[in-house]
Amino acid sequence: MSLTYTMQIVEMLDDPAINGEKVAALFSGYTYAKAETTTVTGEQGSTDFVKIQIKGTNGKQSGGNAPTFGIVGRLGGIGARPSRIGLVSDADGAVAAVATALKLAEMAEKGDRLPGDVLLTTHICPNAPTVPHEPVDFMGSPVDILTMNKHEVLPEMEAILSIDTTKGNKIIKHKGIAISPTVKEGYILKFSDDLLRIMEMTTGDLPSTFAITTQDITPYGNDVYHINSILQPAVATNAPVVGLAITATSAVPGCGTGASHEVDIAQAVRFAIETAKEYTAGTTRFYDKNEFAHLQHLYGSMNVLQTMGKGK
Repeated sequence: MSLTYTMQIVEMLDDPAINGEKVAALFSGYTYAKAETTTVTGEQGSTDFVKIQIKGTNGKQSGGNAPTFGIVGRLGGIGARPSRIGLVSDADGAVAAVATALKLAEMAEKGDRLPGDVLLTTHICPNAPTVPHEPVDFMGSPVDILTMNKHEVLPEMEAILSIDTTKGNKIIKHKGIAISPTVKEGYILKFSDDLLRIMEMTTGDLPSTFAITTQDITPYGNDVYHINSILQPAVATNAPVVGLAITATSAVPGCGTGASHEVDIAQAVRFAIETAKEYTAGTTRFYDKNEFAHLQHLYGSMNVLQTMGKGK
């Protein structure tokens, strides 16, 4: 059950002494899983980036041709010590990514291997800074967004699911999970029918979605409002990116503690696992390739939205 793995990772990460090495060590005994960690220091401290690879039966890492799926656990930090004690709401993205990786590793060990490789990335920082934001405060990060994308958005990822706590707003009024439209090369595309179907299946409910704006798919640091960093991976890749938001009915600060709900995170884990199964098997599409080509023919490139723009 995904809830079991989620609860295990919540307990593990709610520790002031947690680091990337301890997270990577979770995967040391698995045949088809490999984890590595890199410590990066920024202006406001350091964080440990963690990369976890789950090898598929026909994955490109083994010379095969099955699609490679990417999952990014996006966040500022898992804790805001010393100003806050405990796991913060913003940690949900990291929890979901690590719990998904652990479940996939267990599945592979028992013989339920996916066709393609799955690459999961996130970072572990129990003492990240906080930043003012409307309507509630966000978590900051010891490193900038370009550094995060460098370590979390990998060139091997052919489609990316970006999991992020998205509770600090008055836009999404739903407790659980929700998905964004697909974003690719500066275009906001239609919602993936396949992903909506998977959400219906994994939640047992009608699919929940959230709207995004042009501002949300531009890089941080350009002096425009962003709902949060959920779609920042889209500025660093030409692969299609979908945001998987862990949501709340009320506006919850990213730096708030006692606000992580294991059942909601487990929904995200189930959705991520089922999407990984189908994407690596070639039965799920994030976008319509022909329609995207037609859009580019009609309107040209939108890659400028992946940059800092003119005058930057």
